[in-house]
Parts: sequence; structure tokens; C-alpha cells
Amino acid sequence: QAFEPVLIEGKAIQLHPLVCAAFNADFDGDQMAVHVPLSLEAQLEARVLMMSTNNILHPANGSPIIVPSQDIVLGIYYLSLAMDKEPGEGMAFGNVAEIHHALDAKVVTLHTKIKGRYITVDAKGKPVSQMHDTTPGRMLLGELLPRRPEVSFDLVNRLLTKKDISNMIDVVYRHCGQKETVIFCDRIMGLGFVYACRAGISFGKDDMVIPETKDAIVQKTSDLVREYEQQYNDGLITRGEKYNKVVDTWTECTELVAKEMMKRISAVERDPKTGREKAINSIYMMSHSGARGSPAQMKQLAGMRGLMTKPSGEIIETPIISNFKEGLSVLEYFNSTHGARKGLADTALKTANSGYLTRRLVDVAQDCIVTEEDCGTSEGITARAILEAGEVTVSLGQRVLGRTTCDNIKNPSTGKVIIKAGQLLEEEEIDALEAARVQEVRIRSALTCETRNGICGKCYGRDLARGT
Repeated sequence: QAFEPVLIEGKAIQLHPLVCAAFNADFDGDQMAVHVPLSLEAQLEARVLMMSTNNILHPANGSPIIVPSQDIVLGIYYLSLAMDKEPGEGMAFGNVAEIHHALDAKVVTLHTKIKGRYITVDAKGKPVSQMHDTTPGRMLLGELLPRRPEVSFDLVNRLLTKKDISNMIDVVYRHCGQKETVIFCDRIMGLGFVYACRAGISFGKDDMVIPETKDAIVQKTSDLVREYEQQYNDGLITRGEKYNKVVDTWTECTELVAKEMMKRISAVERDPKTGREKAINSIYMMSHSGARGSPAQMKQLAGMRGLMTKPSGEIIETPIISNFKEGLSVLEYFNSTHGARKGLADTALKTANSGYLTRRLVDVAQDCIVTEEDCGTSEGITARAILEAGEVTVSLGQRVLGRTTCDNIKNPSTGKVIIKAGQLLEEEEIDALEAARVQEVRIRSALTCETRNGICGKCYGRDLARGT
């Protein structure tokens, strides 16, 4: 990507935080090459095509790639929290200046439930005033939103996680264009950093809460395992059956301890005198907002580490009952080195393999280009939502966005045609699909395209890198 250079004191390259995701860069000593475009053509290309502000979308999936991460996400999450029984609850404010005044005077906090006036515009561009039940923090966020009829205050009037922030940037990009999106992202970043700093969220030892029921759960599981050992010694079950039963029982135990820990960490505690909510556990905030850490990592910190894998891939029967807060015993530490080394070895091997695979795929597909508008095929593939363990991981809307339909799509309840055959599915059509609860859609695909050399535009669908 291309950037406008800013002269600074010092020998380190300074990089804008929002492009770190695209470069996969972090600030632990990464090195970068800097190229200067010398010729006029190179300068033109750098300005028009490679400028970081022109590359907002992810070429692989069409979602925004300029997405806040880590500190910024945590700051925005903290800003959008709403709590009960905060000072000044129920007050009404006419504009953001009044809210700033009240915050400075400590009449309200960022999380107080208030009524606020938000001024937006209608389809003709005339100002429209709306009253919302919200919080001062969310009003500060609402102030950054571009004023458009399609960009509603509801985008920020909720607890914002990383996913919600990404959706918000996507909506702003679709309706307001590139320039406003870049300015909006920059302002979100500034606000996020300021409030992450003001929140003073830290990672403390006491934030890792070990559930009180852990010992009882582990004891119960140990008794069960002893019972299986006895059954094996009595010749009632084979060694394989015993192994499977023991592994299943310990896995269940680990899950249960993790569940109890999450329940304990995410619980809202109140002050018994005032009824005011106490501050949320900061580790839970980091994980829930999508800033850093996952439930699996929290499980190892405050639950139990659980079963480890040998280098051969088989699971060691004796689990690691301790967690990192309690500290591991000598034997547990020795067992866990297996898993740690396997992880590192796998990572090293995986990098080489995936690099080679990418190269081969590029080699095969580089001369497959869009050569005509429509090949006229009636073939296609049927797309459905992807389910995992009964939960939707990728919705139908996400799968068919930017593709062309093969057949007329009808509303399952009324039988009325909502989208005609051969139409490109944009955001509005996806909303109509989801509102009608359509379960599957037949779409044109590169797999069924009948163009002789290359592929046709209808089967390819939308250009994800440009969103057109």
C-alpha cells in the first residue's frame, strides 16, 4: 500500500493502527521495506491505486479490512456499556454539548441510562430530531456517525463488540462512500484510544476467578475414572473402552469447570446499599468485546488446562487439573510440554505447506479472467446457511451476497416472487431474503460457468475488492 510520508524524529517507522490488520503488523520489532516511487507513472499509480484510503475492503470476502482492533475495540466497548442505578439516571439532554457538560461536572457517568436527542436527516436532506433511550457514551459515539437517512442511531445504541463495529463501518461505507468512511474510521480510532486510556482497564490476578465448585467437579470425575479402572481390572471392559470413557469424562469435566468459570466471571454484581452495578470483570470485557483473548484461553487461566496431546496425536489420559493461576505441579508441567512443543512444530510445518499451496493455486488460476457478460447457462449451485452443532456459523445472506440468482426467489409463506432470476444480490436483496426467511437459494457459480475461455461476469458475481 502507499502512504503520504510524515517526517519524524527517530529511526522507527511509524504506522497507522488501522492498517496493521492488512499488513499483519504488530509493534514487537517488525521490519518493513519502504519504496519511493520515482517516475511520474509510479507516483500516479501509488496515489490512485495503492493509497491506503483506497483499500478499505478485504479482497477475499468483501468485508471492511480497516477495522479497529485491541485497545480501540476495548475503548468503544467500555464507552457503549449501559449500567443500572448510575448517578443521573433518567435525565434528558438536548444535545451533546449538554452531555459533555454533565460528564465534566460528574452529574452523570458514561454508562448512565438517559434520554438524548439525536439530530439526523431525512431522504430530502432536512434535519430530523429523534429522542432515544441511550447512555452518554453512546451519544458521544453517535456524534461521529455521518448524517444519512440510511445510517441510523441504532447502529451505536447497543453494546458494541468488534463484530458490531465492523458492521457499522460496512453500513457507513455502503451508504456514504469511501471518503466519509475513512474519516469516520479515524474518528472512531481516536475515541477508542481516549476511552481505553480513561477506562483504566487492567489485567489483574484477582480478575481470574477460579469457580468454587471446581474441586467438587474434579473429585466427582476422579471417582468415575477410578470406577472405570476397576471395571477394566475386573475384565468388564477392554482397554480401548476404558481409554475412551476416561477421555470423555475428563473432557466433560473441563467443559463444566470452564462453564462455571464463565458464569462467575460474566455475572453482574451489585452494591447491596445503592443497588448500583459494580464494574464488569476486565478480563471478561477484553474477551467479550473481541479485543483480545478467547474463552479457551480464559479456561486455561482460571479453569483447568485439561487433556494434552502426545506428538503422535493421541490424548494423554491424565489431565492437567491445575490452571495457570494455581500453578502446575512438576508432573503436570512435564505433561504440558508435550502439547506446547507439538503446537510449535505444527506451526512451523504448516507455514511452509500453506505458502506452497497458495503458490500452486495462483499458478492454476492466474489466467482465468472475466471475458464476457453472460454465458447464458441455467446451471448453478444451491447455497444454504452453514450450521455447526445446531448453530448458524455463516448465514445464507453472507454466502450469497454479491452473487447472481439462477431462479426466481419466492417468499415461502406467500409464494410471491421477491427477487427475479439473473439479479445481482446486493445488501437490500439480502435484507429481503432474510426478512422472508428463505432457507436456500440457487446461485450462478464459477463451477458451472459455460464460458469457453475464462469466466463470465454473471457467474463470477461482485468484485469483492471494490464492492461493485
